[in-house]
Amino acid sequence: MRTHAAPPRPRRTGAYDPLQRDAAFALACTGLGLVAIAAGITAWAGLGAWFVPKAIAVFGAASAFVWHALPAHAPQWRFGAANGITLLRLAFVALLAAGVGEPALQTPMLAWCAVALATVTALLDAADGPIARRRSQASDFGARFDMETDALLIAVLSVLVLALDKTGAWILAAGAMRYAFVLAASAWPWLAAPLPPNARRKTVCVVQIVTLIVCLGPIVTRGWASVIAGAGLAALVYSFGADILGLARRRPRP
Repeated sequence: MRTHAAPPRPRRTGAYDPLQRDAAFALACTGLGLVAIAAGITAWAGLGAWFVPKAIAVFGAASAFVWHALPAHAPQWRFGAANGITLLRLAFVALLAAGVGEPALQTPMLAWCAVALATVTALLDAADGPIARRRSQASDFGARFDMETDALLIAVLSVLVLALDKTGAWILAAGAMRYAFVLAASAWPWLAAPLPPNARRKTVCVVQIVTLIVCLGPIVTRGWASVIAGAGLAALVYSFGADILGLARRRPRP
């Protein structure tokens, strides 16, 4: 009896070429826009010569992780508008990060500009998810990209709050918690198990971001900033604790 040979399987690298081209174009355009905006801010506000390189370094490092995780966006063939919005948020986070160490940020005008930029970055977080679902472009990559951008935003905001001398160094725990959790998962693999969707987790993330943005306001005194930031950090500790406890209960038993 005659048999038919199975058709050759496409190479994995070639399967992502259209997606890679689309993502490369989005990354390049956003990066060029970031450079132009950072240069304009430097000239307008009289920032230091390192402001633009710092923004490029943060965006470039984050973009490398985006590129590495891109295959998880398959079978989508386009980077997508939703991921484009998240990429824009990432560029804004890079601008905020570049403000760390800039003496001019101590002035009320630039502090309010940081508050406005952080607020826009946070508000855009409400747009990417619905757009991805409406266009049937949702993927594991998009969800992870959005989550990691939120984590980076919290880390940058916590550093800015400390740089503006609104709280003590304890506020850095808010930004470090996500990354400490990832590192702990390398030692205890049961922490890397998938977590079920939970409204509490998203709510606490929003609360943490809002409290940090409020603390950046020039009218918020150090005492009030410590109270507000402490409340946000307490909520974040509770959320992580609840997730760790849930994962511990579901971990495989020998």
